[in-house]
Amino acid sequence: MTSKLDQLREITTVVADTGDIEAVARLKPVDCTTNPSIVLKALGTPMFADAIKEAVAWGKKQGGNPEAVSSAVADRLAISVGAALVKLVPGRVSTEVDADLSFDTEASLAKARAIIAAYKDRGIDQDRILIKLASTWEGIRAAEVLQKEGIDCNLTLLFSKAQAMACADAKVFLISPFVGRILDWYKKSTGKDYTAEEDPGVISVREIYNYYKANDIKTIVMGASFRSAGEIEALAGCDRLTISPNLLDELAKDEGKLERKLSPESRKPDPKVSVDEKTFRWMMNEDAMATEKLAEGIRAFAKDLGTLRTMVQKELQLAAA
Repeated sequence: MTSKLDQLREITTVVADTGDIEAVARLKPVDCTTNPSIVLKALGTPMFADAIKEAVAWGKKQGGNPEAVSSAVADRLAISVGAALVKLVPGRVSTEVDADLSFDTEASLAKARAIIAAYKDRGIDQDRILIKLASTWEGIRAAEVLQKEGIDCNLTLLFSKAQAMACADAKVFLISPFVGRILDWYKKSTGKDYTAEEDPGVISVREIYNYYKANDIKTIVMGASFRSAGEIEALAGCDRLTISPNLLDELAKDEGKLERKLSPESRKPDPKVSVDEKTFRWMMNEDAMATEKLAEGIRAFAKDLGTLRTMVQKELQLAAA
């Protein structure tokens, strides 16, 4: 019997949700996703010690405001992590636009273009990169522009069908609807435990997947943020699933039978709805879970980004001493 991970790979594209170079080399996912938390963790390993030295040396040569220099060095380090991952996967690596730009379309566009240019400077084509943006109204609008420029986007921190519908209208390349964080909210709110089939996060992704397939929407659905292998198994057949190394290892050791849960053929009618800004904001306002988890996710990523910039500032100060 093949492992559940191998069975999953036959029906779903498996993506690694990590910046752990050794884990990626061992588990051989098609793509990798990163975020500020993952980048910060990767930079804490010995593998990136030289990258930190190089980025700090580069930063010392830059003029201007110290805060701006620290931010630029932090960006350079995020690209270093992404570039290392590009060498290990055959597909795409997602690199995130700063969380503190989540409500600024023009600034998000500028940052996204700068990220693509930075990868190009390292000989990495834009077709190997996904620009990762928070699924705010402003982030979705930025993605719409970038897609028209040929820059593919991954819309993250997605917790609701409203966000998914707006992303479909914007013709984004890929969305990352979260599972585990939705479950976290409902467990805290209700005090209940949920089976994989009852899991509100699983149900949310299934509804979004069905909506996309029912309306022949080409945007890729990539389930994310898992708390258990059971959640992953409950979404077997989804276009893509981005999974942490510990859960990939768990699936690799399990030789039980994996049942396919999602397929385009099993879609049910769900009429397409176009979402304007007013409708989007009202639907989000009516969904306490999605509103709270989106805001919480942006705060958490912004905090880790701030931690990274503070680390860079200290390194720059030590280098100048």
